[in-house]
Amino acid sequence: MVEPSLFARFVALVGGAAVALRHSGDGARKPVYGTAPVIPEAKAQGKIPTLKMPTAKGWEGNHKPTAAAGLKVNAFAKNLLHPRNMYVLPNGDVLVAESTSEREKPNGLFEHAMHATMQRAGAAGISANRVTLLRDADGDGVAEQSFPLIENVRQPFGMVLVGDTLYVGASDALLAYPYETGATKISVTGKKLMDLIPGGHWTRNLIASKDGTKIYVAVGSLSNIGDAGMAAEENRACIFEYDIASGQSRIFAGGLRNPVGMAWEPEGGMLWTVVNERDGLGDETPPDYLTSVRDGGFYGWPFCYWDRVVDDRVPQDAAKVASALQPDYALGGHTASLGLCWLPEGTLPGFSAGMAIGQHGSWNRSKLSGYKLAFVAFEKGKPVGMPREILTDFLSPDEKHSYGRPVGVALAADGAVLMADDVGDIIWRVTGA
Repeated sequence: MVEPSLFARFVALVGGAAVALRHSGDGARKPVYGTAPVIPEAKAQGKIPTLKMPTAKGWEGNHKPTAAAGLKVNAFAKNLLHPRNMYVLPNGDVLVAESTSEREKPNGLFEHAMHATMQRAGAAGISANRVTLLRDADGDGVAEQSFPLIENVRQPFGMVLVGDTLYVGASDALLAYPYETGATKISVTGKKLMDLIPGGHWTRNLIASKDGTKIYVAVGSLSNIGDAGMAAEENRACIFEYDIASGQSRIFAGGLRNPVGMAWEPEGGMLWTVVNERDGLGDETPPDYLTSVRDGGFYGWPFCYWDRVVDDRVPQDAAKVASALQPDYALGGHTASLGLCWLPEGTLPGFSAGMAIGQHGSWNRSKLSGYKLAFVAFEKGKPVGMPREILTDFLSPDEKHSYGRPVGVALAADGAVLMADDVGDIIWRVTGA
């Protein structure tokens, strides 16, 4: 039997070399961003697509990400265990979901290589299955206190407080816990409100409606393009709306391969999300995206992408393709944009109002992309211009190592921007310099 890490490197080498020949010039293309991206023609990569990820290294000594001009960054909390997402409580305490991909039995050569590569990159392993509470009691921008608030939850990710109930999105359920201001431990078992299907894209992010009557639950697909059939994708690749009073849920919007971060844009009043698109069609094809989410909207997956471009690897449904909505803003191919947070005007010096986006970073392209905390400006309720960078240099210059990987983004009670780094096991804090 071939040793897994060597096997993964072999498959990645073979797949990358084959694709490089078929995609001459792809790596030199400009990233596909903005409201009117020019998306390269799809070029199917075959059974062994490009597989490239840096080895997880972490931060050593005083090494840290590079902040944009006029900004500074410090470690708000260290020594966490794969922090993925955050939620700031009204009293300023910061909740952190510590969780990761479970070790699943791979199916076939490519999945074996993919899982081995992701493990090396720090993207899979043993999940802490914990929600940790961080407290900066003296207000110096560093959390000096840490408490295991909730333990033994299957891959927690989304968290939101409505009244005196804390809702947690586990990979297999929407859970509810009683919460008291200042509490540092919740020992009761969470009440299951809604069954969710674990596996595949496992993050279950949450956001409450403005009036606190509903919870929106983001659920990713099981597979890349419905590989196990669409029956296996039922109640997936969508955002649910859960009504708190009645306990009923419905699909609010579908055709979203892997929606993760969600945020409200205040001027237009719309729900927005960032979505990870499909793999295996090229470095920039199709781009991940940021989009408003319309009630009843369908966004194309798996039948088509962007402006109804058909994916001919998938058995087609013409009616579904015809109904597909075009996303609002392209974020580049395979950037793995996961975190999303609205930043009001004046949050960061030199930045207007807009969305901060944690880009976890690519694995399915010849030149790595993402690996930064990005920003997209908004005007009149819509994204404008090209993305800007808030934090960068999460990768070594040769792309062989990652010091960190951006995930969830949140606005702290003091106005600082917090970003979870699940390879560095750190929460970074960004403010004006």
